This record gives sequence, C-alpha cells and structure tokens, in this order.
Amino acid sequence: MERKVYLEMKPVSEARDTFLGAFSWQRFLAPERILTADALGRVTSEPVFSLLSSPGYNGAAMDGYAVRAEDTFGAAEERPVKLVVGEEAHAVNTGQPLPAGCDAVIMIEHVQGPVGGCIEIVAAAFPLMHVRKVGEDIVANEMLLAHHHVLGAADVSALLASGVTRVSVLERPRVAIVATGSELVHWSELGTGELPAGRIVETNSTLLACLVREQGGVPDVRALQADDPVHIRQVVEQALDGGAHMVLVNAGASAGSHDYTVHVLGELGRVLVHGIAAMPGKPTILAEARARPVVGTPGYPVSAWVCFDQFVRPALQLMQGQPVRVRETIQVTPARKLASKLGVEEFVRVHLGRVGDRVVATPLKRGAGAITSLTRADGIIRIGADSEGVDEGLAVQAELLRPREVVDRTLVVVGSHDVTLDLLADHIRTLAPQVHMSASNVGSLAGLVALRDGRSHAGGTHLLDARTGEYNVSWVKRTLGGLPARLVTLAHREQGLIVARGNPRRITGLADLAREDVVFVNRQAGAGTRVLFDHEIGKLGIDPCHIRGYIHEEFTHMAVAVLVKSGAAHAGMGILAAAIALGLDFVPVATERYDLCMLAAFSDDPRICVLLEALASPAFARKVKSLGGYDVTEMGRVAWEG
Repeated sequence: MERKVYLEMKPVSEARDTFLGAFSWQRFLAPERILTADALGRVTSEPVFSLLSSPGYNGAAMDGYAVRAEDTFGAAEERPVKLVVGEEAHAVNTGQPLPAGCDAVIMIEHVQGPVGGCIEIVAAAFPLMHVRKVGEDIVANEMLLAHHHVLGAADVSALLASGVTRVSVLERPRVAIVATGSELVHWSELGTGELPAGRIVETNSTLLACLVREQGGVPDVRALQADDPVHIRQVVEQALDGGAHMVLVNAGASAGSHDYTVHVLGELGRVLVHGIAAMPGKPTILAEARARPVVGTPGYPVSAWVCFDQFVRPALQLMQGQPVRVRETIQVTPARKLASKLGVEEFVRVHLGRVGDRVVATPLKRGAGAITSLTRADGIIRIGADSEGVDEGLAVQAELLRPREVVDRTLVVVGSHDVTLDLLADHIRTLAPQVHMSASNVGSLAGLVALRDGRSHAGGTHLLDARTGEYNVSWVKRTLGGLPARLVTLAHREQGLIVARGNPRRITGLADLAREDVVFVNRQAGAGTRVLFDHEIGKLGIDPCHIRGYIHEEFTHMAVAVLVKSGAAHAGMGILAAAIALGLDFVPVATERYDLCMLAAFSDDPRICVLLEALASPAFARKVKSLGGYDVTEMGRVAWEG
C-alpha cells in the first residue's frame, strides 16, 4: 500500500471547527426512559414536569401547637391568651398535617403549660406562621428541569419528591475503541518477566476508555488489531454496524509504511483532516464514515490525549446537548525558557505552585510518549504556532488541570534529584492531605538559582566545594547573594558508579572509565553529582575527553541507572539507591550530604512547616533508610543558617 503523507496540516482551531461543523451532534443520541433513582449524571432528553405537589398538604414546620391565628390575636405579655388543648390548640410535631381549621403553629418554646387542659401564649400568631404550605417546594404540573440538564443528586431527589419515578434521558454515547499495532501486548497478558525487545504494553485503549467515561460515554474496547488494513477495516465496519456513535482508531495515523488508518477511513468515508499543526498530536485523523465521526488518534499516549482533549471531548459534550466546557486559566511564570518550533502549536505540561505573589510553572517531560507528564501535570501552557517559545520570567496563561486551590497549596521543590523526594511527597500527604508537593529535577545549582529568583520554596542540593571539601554552604552563599536561608539535611548518601549486574566490565573505580571498552553516561552540568564526578576525576588526572560518553547527559539518577540496565552504557555516576532499585551493581566513590535549602522568608509558610515535620518523622526516616545507601542520622537537622 502506498505511503500516505500529510496533505495539509491544519491549525488546531481550524481542524476543530472543521470536525465539529461536519456533524449534527444532537441527532446521534436517542431518548430512553430509566428509573429516576438510577439517573445520576444522565442528561434529560425533554423537559420534566412534576406529577405531585410537595408538600401535598399544609404541615407543621416546627414542634408545637397548631391553632387558628385569629384565636391568638391580642395576646401579649400583660394579656396572655389561654387556648383549650384539643379544641383551640392541637399538639403537632414537625412534618405532621395541620388539623382542620388550623392555619398557624406556635413553637413549643413559646407556650406555657398545658395547665388544667389549657396552654397560655403571650404573643399573637399570624396566618401560616411556622407552616409548610402545600406546594411550597413543588407545585404539580410545573416544569422542574429543562431538556439537556445534567442530573445531580439534588435533581434526583426533587424528581422523586414530585412523583417522577421514571425519567427520559439521552442514551449514553457509545464509543468503539480500536487499538492497532503488531508490536502491542495487552496488559492482561503480562507475565512476571520483561517484555521481548520491540514489544510494547498496550495502554492507549484503556486511556481512551477512561477519558470516554469521564465525558459520560460508554467505551467499547475491541480486540487488538495487527497492522493489517483488511482486519482494521473489518473491525471499524463492525463497530459502526454495531451501533457505535463514534469510533476511535488508535495508532497507524502517521505517514509510516505500516500506518494504514488514513487509507481505511478514506475507503469507508471521507477524511476531513489528516495532520494537525500541534505537538504532541500531529498525526491526528478526523473523518466521517457512514454519517458518523471516526477519529484516528496518534499512537503515543500524550498525543492520543491531546487528540481526545481537542476533538473527541468537545464532540461528546455537544452530542449530549452540553456546551463545550472551557478550562479555567491562570496567569503563570515559567520557571525556565520554553523554546518551541515555529509553525506548530505546542501543549507543554507543567507543574504549578504559588510562590509568593506569583504562580510558577515548571515544565515536565515534553516527549509525546511521556505519559507521566500528564499524571504529574497541574496545567498546560499552549505555545502558539507563531511563537518560538516563552522567555523565562514572562507571564503567560495556563489551562488548569487541577483546581486552583490545589495550586495555591502546592509546595514547590526545584533542585537536585533524589529518589527519596517521591517518598517525601507521599509522607507529606499523610501528614497534611491538603498539601501537594511538586518536585522538579533540574540539578543543584539550577535549584539554588530558582530559589534566588523566587521560583521555588525549597531545593535539594549536594554541591561540593573542591577547595574546602564542604558541601553546599559556599555555593548557597555565592548563589543566593545574601538572601537569608538555611540548609536542612535530608540524608547522607553513597555516590558511586552504577554498573551492570555482575559488573561484566570489571569496573573497579573511576580510572576504568578511561578504558576504550567502557561507555559512560554523565549527569547534566550544574548537577551536584556532576560537580563531584569532575572533582574526583580531576584528582586522578583523567581528561574528560578520554571518557567515552562524558558528553551524554541525563537529569536523574534513575535515568542513568536505566541506561546502564539497558546496556546503552556500561557505567554511570549515581546513588546506591538507584542501583538497588533496578537490581544493578555499585562501585562506591564518595559519601555526601544532601540538604534541602529554603529561604527564611518562607519559614512560617504552612507548606514549609509540614515539610519540616516530615523530616522530623521517624517513620519517614525508616522509609528512606530501607532504600539502601542512606544515613539518616542527621535527617531534619539544620546544617547551616545565615
């Protein structure tokens, strides 16, 4: 089959207008009658009218005595009125019908007696005082809800109170999901071993199914399909014949030799859009087949999410008679410059947290396959196709993926990577569920710069002063420029060379990195691990040019360990805990102090107080020690203040 290239990549807004304008969305869903008690979250298909009044009688709104108001006229402190119980006054409880002839209730607290069969009152009642009138809440035959109303808990209760036990609602949108790719393995088939090279766990169908449910739809996940256009066409046809209101075909949407989706959809109907000027999400296909929408979602998970978010989500909302919901936006300041490609709109996932009087946005991994960038994202910055990026410090708008109050309660930690930071974030949630910790791994020096520039509350640092052998203090003084701060120790940790299990290259120390048969993976410039490494090889007189892979940089200890485990490198500088986590061997080099630096200006901030409480927790210390390679004796101690 001939390779299909992008004929015209459309801007996102134009592609969405084309797609949403191609269908009469409200014609897709038929009405159905269901039990009102089961209707939570459903959408009414017609106006709903009450059958009964509520309440259906005049009833007591208070505990007391039901009376005729005119019998109480003239009552006063100096002229109390006596009423005969059972004739002129009748004891009632809240909710009981009023006896015939009564039109008011006197609260029990305002009654003296009864004495001698009479009660005494000192204030007159007025008609309908403390009475729930018939139809006070609902009047029979009035319209309670308009059509296309999303039924909430109170709506369900009101309908039942008015006698409506069955309600007409729109059927839920049925969305068939077809995942394609010969390399895919369904998650249910996973064993305990590792996947063979070239095989990938298929998760996009589950991702899309969950997104469909979030929009009120019913997903129908079909069996995995190999890269075979005949089989892909058959399953799409079956889905359309089976009553799907929409079909999502995942992967095979690009221009590769095994990407058949656009051909199949062109044969079944018409392709409206093939390719959007967006990153991620470029290989999106928007089509029509048998008068129904079919969307080819890209194979990378973040691209699939963007495609769903920009096209499928608004379509499902319109299908259910709802307006397209627009996310709340907030003004943010990027933590660093965001470069972007001209001609393509980019969706940058970011951490958000309020630091002082501004919300700081720290970018997450930008790759289309980095699904964790969505699990950790608080918002999205959209960089327009006419822009080459956003400069550091320039205020821009971000779409919120979490409530604004979550952003306001986020503790922003920017600095050196350590595997204990995830444990710290989790422990903080156990101490204060309202506090969310956002940790960004940019290196020790960049973390101190972020503190100085007001872009974080705290930062991990382990920078060695080669002249004194002291950790962090001189770097903090030099970088913060006199801003009052303190260093609180998280732990002492072992740094060394992470090597393959069994150490097949027989690497015994840093000197072996200069061998021709050893490939190294480094940390980024400004990272404390990089500073330590350069110091140690300098003492040995090793020229970095003689180390194969010295210029290959990674931003975390786990990223280094993964490359060693995969065989892409034979050794990398990192912490013992990362080697243990991936079952690798370790050659010790040094023990260092890892501190959290925080400005004195935030000392009384509740988020910092919770952070310090976590560092003082014996339970947290035990968790860190269990990882291996950590000495937690000084955890929580102030190492320096100035």
